[in-house]
Amino acid sequence: MEVAPSVLRRLVTLGIGVVLLTACGAQADDPVRSVRPTTVSALGATVGPEDAKNAFGLLKELDDAWKKRDCVKVVFLTTSAQSELGRRACEAARNGRPAPAAVDYTDVEYFLPDRPGERPWFAALARKPEPAYFVFAYEDERWRLAYGPIRLVGNGPEFDVNETTRAVPTDDPGDGVRARLVPQKHLAFLSDRAGLSGVRFASGDRMRDLLAELVRKPATARPDRLSSDIQLVPGETRALAVNGGGALVFHAIKIMYTQKTSARKLAHPIFGTDAVRAFTGESGLSTIHATEVVVLATKVATDGKLTTVGMTRGLADITP
Repeated sequence: MEVAPSVLRRLVTLGIGVVLLTACGAQADDPVRSVRPTTVSALGATVGPEDAKNAFGLLKELDDAWKKRDCVKVVFLTTSAQSELGRRACEAARNGRPAPAAVDYTDVEYFLPDRPGERPWFAALARKPEPAYFVFAYEDERWRLAYGPIRLVGNGPEFDVNETTRAVPTDDPGDGVRARLVPQKHLAFLSDRAGLSGVRFASGDRMRDLLAELVRKPATARPDRLSSDIQLVPGETRALAVNGGGALVFHAIKIMYTQKTSARKLAHPIFGTDAVRAFTGESGLSTIHATEVVVLATKVATDGKLTTVGMTRGLADITP
């Protein structure tokens, strides 16, 4: 992994630890012996540049686990949104569904919170081969991938890396509160097809595109009946303070689809018949329940304006 030496010396402005729901990262039943142990620097919860560099190297182990369809190891190396995208999707990959393509991410910059809290964490931005954010969390005495890759869909915010910035608690009346509300605002925006929630995104923002897609989708599934529900992914929502005020928030949502027909089988399964067969082992079903996970990096400004900076979508599960 190629990392610029100057990058490793730069500590980002402070992280805002924003906890929404109780973390529920999946754990393997048995230890995965092939994964090297990782530790946090002797300074307690402080994350150092070498910690971040070593943890980022887990991406290669995760690529290897996907290549071998080693689902126990995939779960062992992930938590939060990435564990949602790893459990059943890995089982489906064993049944013929393509595994995520291995990517050699380079030109990496690490953003290290000065007080990451009880569960150490950090974010990274890999600029090559395409810009993407990653968030790693230290849980159960090892590093795990929590979010990522979150591919940039807009300009990333600037961080003040020349000064140490105070930690903003979750009940802070400014950035802390605004960051904590970001996931709920996404939930309200995507759940309100009539546009009455009061949450707004600028024209061209990916969230507006996603809402328009959800509104159109039932028509594309006809004569089948399609409905959807939006939920938050359980876990910690983490954020970094940005230069000039505001925060970059890392979080995730789930889109829960239900597709039914009164006929013998669905006419147009929304993710295709191959995906249905890989996840369920069956074909010709009359009802399916599908889960899509959307991982996001959202900038919230001091005036509360939301801008989607990064987004990645993945199919997490299909059940009869």
